[in-house]
Amino acid sequence: MEQVVHIVTDSSCDLPRKLVERFKITVVPLIVRFGPEVYQDGELSVEAFWEKAAGPHHPQTSQPSVGVFEELFERLIARGKQVLCLTITGKHSGTFNSARLAAQRFGDAVKVFDSLSLSLGLGLQALAAAQAARAGRSMKEILAMLEDLRARMHLTILLDTLENLRRGGRANGFIAVVDRMTRVLNIKALINVVDGELRLLGAARSFEGGLKRMLRLVERLGTLEHLAVVHTRSQAVAEDMARRLAERTGFPRERIWVRETGAVLSTHAGQGVIGVLAAPTG
Repeated sequence: MEQVVHIVTDSSCDLPRKLVERFKITVVPLIVRFGPEVYQDGELSVEAFWEKAAGPHHPQTSQPSVGVFEELFERLIARGKQVLCLTITGKHSGTFNSARLAAQRFGDAVKVFDSLSLSLGLGLQALAAAQAARAGRSMKEILAMLEDLRARMHLTILLDTLENLRRGGRANGFIAVVDRMTRVLNIKALINVVDGELRLLGAARSFEGGLKRMLRLVERLGTLEHLAVVHTRSQAVAEDMARRLAERTGFPRERIWVRETGAVLSTHAGQGVIGVLAAPTG
């Protein structure tokens, strides 16, 4: 059966390259800036990104232009494809809006879907859409599946510092509430993503205390369909967290993804981040 729906997503998805290539997902890069230096997300290796981040210019990110999306959509439609574009949450990035504005030129041939999530929260949705498209599902069927999956996703993030969020202005709604506590008491902030927005979930007196709370939260979700750990510069801690999650939930360790997030989340979260993405069985 010929695949009619082509999946597009943005580079914040953190999907492994081999899966992007296998399922023919088109990834549109966000923009990363270090002062006067401008890169497309993905041009720098993770190591090169952090080397530059330690320099005089704090990294900044911005969305792809409307024109980038328009040109891509036009090429895909010319090949006889319908286009489904999934983006990072529109509550904290202009990427969804750029794609939505570009899609207006093409009527029903292009649909834009807000993942209301970050990192692998977007990535797993894009992968599920690509798998469904390869199986010959219609646009309507894929969108219904995505709405169900999106509603079941839980993304919790433990931050070692609030400094990067403060600089980027991505969490002004709760920064003032916890900023003084985290500075004076050295507590760690737990945040989650609710309807696409970063929300303060709570605080822990130590990083280990935060990890334990995340384990309890996932355990309460019951039987799981997806489970993943994302991190910044914390491979050993992330691997150990995956092991602990498998022990506590019974979810097979070999099916728990462990990924170091790319430039987009790294820019706004800083080093020492552990995030857990879980989706209960529907």
